[in-house]
Amino acid sequence: MKFHCSSLRTGVVLSTFVLGVTATTAVADEADAKQILRAMSDYMSATQTLSFEYDATLEVVTTDDQKLGIASSGSVAVARPDKIRASRVGGFSEQDMVYDGTTFSLLGKLSGAYVQTPMSGGIDGMIDTLRDQYGFALPAADLLMAEPYDILMSEVTDIKDLGAGVIGGQVCDHLAFRTPDVDWQIWIATGDAPYPCRFVITTKTMSPSPQYTIDVRNWNDSADLDANAFAFTAPSGADKLDLADIQSAFSELPTHFKKETNQ
Repeated sequence: MKFHCSSLRTGVVLSTFVLGVTATTAVADEADAKQILRAMSDYMSATQTLSFEYDATLEVVTTDDQKLGIASSGSVAVARPDKIRASRVGGFSEQDMVYDGTTFSLLGKLSGAYVQTPMSGGIDGMIDTLRDQYGFALPAADLLMAEPYDILMSEVTDIKDLGAGVIGGQVCDHLAFRTPDVDWQIWIATGDAPYPCRFVITTKTMSPSPQYTIDVRNWNDSADLDANAFAFTAPSGADKLDLADIQSAFSELPTHFKKETNQ
C-alpha cells in the first residue's frame, strides 16, 4: 500500500467549478488574503502560552487508488519559546510527546516504548530536527513555529480569498494557496483572536491527491501552563528506543497498512 503523509514543506475535487474574478479583484483578494494570514501569524507569534484540542484525518492511498482516512484526536499545549506538549489518540496508537526546552520525549502508551534525547533550538529547532532528520511531523507544526507566515508562504504561486466559512460555529476567513507540490487551505477565526480553525494540505505529487486535515477546537490563548505541564516520566518497564527508530515505532498507520516498497 502506498501512502502519503502531507507536510506543508510539502484538492479533493468534488465538482468542477469556475472561479470568475477580474484581474483587479484577484489582486485585491490576494492582498486581503496575505493581510489575514499575516494577522494570524503575528497573533500566533505573540501568544506566549496556548492550548487547543484537535481532530485530524490523514488520507492514505491504496495501490488501486482508493483513498482511506486515518482519524485521530489530540491536544497541544505551547509555552514559547521552548516548551510544547502534544498528544494523539487514534484507533491504533496513543502517544504523548513532551519537549521541555532541553529534552525531547515521546511515549507510545499502547506499545510501552519511548524515546528520550537531549534536543536544543527551542520549538522551531525541535520541529525542524524531527521533520528534516527523522521524517516525523507534529500536528499543525508549521502553525506553531515562531514565524508561521514565512513558512506558509514559501513557494506559494497562487492565493485566493474565498470569503467567509464557519467551522464548529466559529465564523472564519477562508483562504486557499497553491505551491508546485501542494495546495493548502486555512480557515482563520475572525475577531480579536485570529487562530487557525481548520488547516488542509493536499498533495499534488501523488494521484488521487491525498490530503491531511486538522480541525482545531477549544482554543485557549491564556492557558495556565506551569513547569509540570511539560514534565515527562517514563512508565516503569517501558522500553527505551533510539531516536532513529521514531518513524517506524511511532507511525500513525496501523500495522496492517504496509508501505509499497517501490514508492
